[in-house]
Amino acid sequence: MDKSNHGNNFDDHAHSDAGTDRFNIDQLAKKLASLAPASLQHIQKDLEGNMRAALDSGLRKMNLVSREEFDVQTAVLARTREKLEKLEKIVKELESRT
Repeated sequence: MDKSNHGNNFDDHAHSDAGTDRFNIDQLAKKLASLAPASLQHIQKDLEGNMRAALDSGLRKMNLVSREEFDVQTAVLARTREKLEKLEKIVKELESRT
């Protein structure tokens, strides 16, 4: 998966471990706070904290899985596909005999 920083990286959050999520949320909160108008820069740390909390809360409400769980399910799917292909081949051979 491409981890480059292009636009909306919520897919990266969906498939990464908790440590990486925290780093990305912190980075995003800091970036958003830095975009505040100059008149609000004196409260940048408060803005960062509020944005971090809002991002964290929003992401927790989503039905996301860890990178580890994603990888496990990908492996299960691959094995299931292999078994299905083998069974399809067996069925085809049996059908051709009759």
